[in-house]
Amino acid sequence: MPILHSKYQGPPFFYFNGHFETIIPSIRRKIVGVSYERERIETPDDDFLDIDWVRRGNNRLLVVSHGLEGDSGRHYVTGLAKLFGQNGWDILAWNNRTCSGEMNRQKILYHHAASYDLRSVIEHANNKYDYDQIGLVGISMGGGQTLRYLGESDFPLPKNVKGAVAISAPCSLIESAATLNLRVNKVYEQKFLVKLREKIKKKAIQFPEIDVSRMDTVKTLKEFDNLYSGPIHGFKDAKEFYEFCDPYPFIKNIEVPILLINALNDPLLEGNCYPYQLAEEMPNLYLETPKRGGHVGFILAKSEFTYSELRALEFLNEEKD
Repeated sequence: MPILHSKYQGPPFFYFNGHFETIIPSIRRKIVGVSYERERIETPDDDFLDIDWVRRGNNRLLVVSHGLEGDSGRHYVTGLAKLFGQNGWDILAWNNRTCSGEMNRQKILYHHAASYDLRSVIEHANNKYDYDQIGLVGISMGGGQTLRYLGESDFPLPKNVKGAVAISAPCSLIESAATLNLRVNKVYEQKFLVKLREKIKKKAIQFPEIDVSRMDTVKTLKEFDNLYSGPIHGFKDAKEFYEFCDPYPFIKNIEVPILLINALNDPLLEGNCYPYQLAEEMPNLYLETPKRGGHVGFILAKSEFTYSELRALEFLNEEKD
């Protein structure tokens, strides 16, 4: 039963609660010294993905999937890139559609179930280079994408994908999405909405059939997903959209070792986002639920890197059967 006792003791004293632990690193944390080489790849549906490499001729590759409205330049991605790059890994940080600074060609954007794009990224890496080991790290939404990718049964997992880490992952998307209805979480919801509104307006220029006349009436993320995210991706409403995107049903199918780090004071996680029962049943699911950490926080007082980044390196460096 790999439910782990976390060694994380918490952040410095002035991080008073999970909101401070979430917001302060998001605003203030900077990682220097990471220089990417960008490559644009084509997708099977005649679209493109921008992927960012740090290549040093290593035989191990880390593939990093970012969070909602993030990109490869976010501190939690560059932190992983710098740490793993210093420890014998090449890096591939991919950008979801519309997240690399340019609108994609197709009508769709991206979502928590966009594991098909993660699949394209890994297939491209394997076709272009010969890596002995590929490790995956997904953060927040990227964690959900990673869980789904590993648990899908309609394609064979590449043999060199040896393990994965999901950090602050909304394992139960329906329950996680509901946390944004809480008054204390409105700051996160509005941050996402500001960016998503602008993307839909740009997408409507490409596809005039997208009606943005009601955009100013949208006050919540659920309303946005009812009007836009759901229908654009082929769903009737937000509920159907969330049910499809939920990674929880896929976790039980995962066969490679996976570490899930979700803090108990994460303001955006609830219920089955802490899958204790699955961890008791699955010998390869290592569940770590520290009391502190916030959402994608896990700050350490005397380290450039976060606890979750250091744990990801430790876990993926271990020999896997």
